[in-house]
Amino acid sequence: MDTLYKILAVAVVTCIACLIVKPVRSDFAILISIVGGIIIIFYALSYLSSIFNVFNNIFHITNINSSLYAVILKIIGIGYLTEFTAGICNDTGNGGLADKVLLGGKIVVLVMALPIVTSILNIVMELLPL
Repeated sequence: MDTLYKILAVAVVTCIACLIVKPVRSDFAILISIVGGIIIIFYALSYLSSIFNVFNNIFHITNINSSLYAVILKIIGIGYLTEFTAGICNDTGNGGLADKVLLGGKIVVLVMALPIVTSILNIVMELLPL
């Protein structure tokens, strides 16, 4: 919970700093926003080890292929990076570019999810009596 308070504090300070600096130097306001976002990401990364431990436990218990584990983690990473990049594009006034980044991220996720869909279909086919 302490990390959440740090994240919220950095967000509020970043927003206030952007409001103060934007009328004087709008280019610095964008940089302040990006730096604030990066600091927030570093605070959030402290929870990654517990997330990886849960995923490891799930995959060891279920005996799912380890290559699918890597694909799922990549898909999650792509989702977060895409959303963060689109947010930066929106912050800089490039809403159209943000939409294209989100579309590109969704297409990449769809392509990367194909092995998971194939694996699920194989499991279903093995369970069906033919």
